[in-house]
Amino acid sequence: MMSTQTWLNGVLAVGLLSVSSALWAGPTPGVAAPGAVPEDEQAFVDKVGKMNRAELIAWLGEPARAEDVKLKDSGRVVASIWHYHNINKDAKGAYYPTTELDIIEDQVSVVVFLNNDGSDASSGQTYEVPNTNPSGI
Repeated sequence: MMSTQTWLNGVLAVGLLSVSSALWAGPTPGVAAPGAVPEDEQAFVDKVGKMNRAELIAWLGEPARAEDVKLKDSGRVVASIWHYHNINKDAKGAYYPTTELDIIEDQVSVVVFLNNDGSDASSGQTYEVPNTNPSGI
């Protein structure tokens, strides 16, 4: 017969393993931490419009999908399309399946909220991000 102390130790061990596994697993690519990201469209656009690539990754994590456009001669990335999933809500409170960030020269230029997995960019809400550096420097 198992003693109460042994049973309690077993339950505690399983609980600690579960918590430590979740902590070591880290964030899921393409899914931002809950509550960390404004869910409404305009607040999200306003925030990402002020961030560079490194800041975006620190805030949202790695994108679920990323496509880069590189210069042929140098291989330098000049534009990217990044997809994140289920981080923004529409006016009715339903999550957009995909949020697309179009990045040009290290700044978000367009944000598209898609009602699909990202394969059809024509069915969604598009926002152009105002240039935060009008001098072009």
